[in-house]
Amino acid sequence: MSIEVKVPQLPESVSDATLMTWHKKPGDAVGRDENLVDLETDKVVLEVPAPSAGVLKEIRIESGTTVTAGQVLAILETAEGVVAVTAAPAEAKAEAPAQKAAAAAGGKLAPSAKRMVEENKLDASQIPGSGRDGRVSKGDVIQHMAGAKSAPAAASAKAAPAVQLPAASGSRGEQRVPMTRLRARIAERLLQAQSTAAMLTTFNEVDLTEVNALRARYKDKFEKTHGVKLGFSSFFIKAAIEALRRFPAVNASIDGNDIIYHEYYDIGVAVSTERGLMVPVLRNAESMSYAEIEKGVSGYATKAREGSITLEELTGGTFTITNGGVFGSLMSTPILNTPQVAILGMHKVQERPMAVNGEIKIRPMMYLALTYDHRIVDGKDSVQFLVAIKEALEDPARLLLQL
Repeated sequence: MSIEVKVPQLPESVSDATLMTWHKKPGDAVGRDENLVDLETDKVVLEVPAPSAGVLKEIRIESGTTVTAGQVLAILETAEGVVAVTAAPAEAKAEAPAQKAAAAAGGKLAPSAKRMVEENKLDASQIPGSGRDGRVSKGDVIQHMAGAKSAPAAASAKAAPAVQLPAASGSRGEQRVPMTRLRARIAERLLQAQSTAAMLTTFNEVDLTEVNALRARYKDKFEKTHGVKLGFSSFFIKAAIEALRRFPAVNASIDGNDIIYHEYYDIGVAVSTERGLMVPVLRNAESMSYAEIEKGVSGYATKAREGSITLEELTGGTFTITNGGVFGSLMSTPILNTPQVAILGMHKVQERPMAVNGEIKIRPMMYLALTYDHRIVDGKDSVQFLVAIKEALEDPARLLLQL
């Protein structure tokens, strides 16, 4: 019996997708729910699983084609034909090295990593995974490939003395590749924010001495109790929520000529991935504990980098926090995540000499930046918003007492 493999129902607000990579070719046997092909939308990569075990009879849409929901991608032959293929090992095709490697990896390959393993015919069992439970990410594969390429070069360097040769004339190269849908969507949204919002950025700095002391005092017990590390994220998100309560305009969004004041706090946390920036959202963050926030941020970051995050987890949000400090940024002006009207930028913690009660002391300092839409948020509110965050972090007891 023949079955049509169709483009699944796409998430709301997504009209089409781009067919990225077929993982099977005509004549290949497939198992039920085995991923046949990847579809890239503006935000996430969707997998199309086989609706039944069988043999891939025909591929109707090639890679790089734009497709819509319900469109037929391939034809799958099921039933008796499958039994014949799987029951006759002498006639079955030899399993591809990449598939054996994937099996050896215990199924711990992220979708993007699996594609690279198959395309480059790598042995996944030889690639150490940096993700949770040893999961192998695309970054792990790239690092493994880079190490493999550098090893022969290093061996050659030891075997023969180095010889300085002049650079070959005209040897400079370049590579032209089309933007991914995600990268194009990011560019579109950034340009839209700059052209439609009256963006302005205000700065302040925060002394993290007390936060560091709390983390040092309770980090081991916190991790043992909750199974997650106590980082900066929960402190900053808690502080931001308290500041948003006091200045509701900062938690608003714009819809045409209307201002929507949100009475809940869905906090977006920007995550950098190999495909581009993603902003998963912590829903009703005001009701979450410190441990729940840390688990949520960590879990979303892992899913975003592995390519398993869903569009629903990236949709919405009333306020966004981005942390350029993890890359060493000392100061920046973040761009709005429209239709939100404000975004908080965290930066690198830098020890600096500060005047404290008439004395010079070395303190762990961080610059904070609030970019806001001046059409909705007044300068006074933006400054006081940052001051509220500063006060909460420099005296964390305020967060517990909601002062």
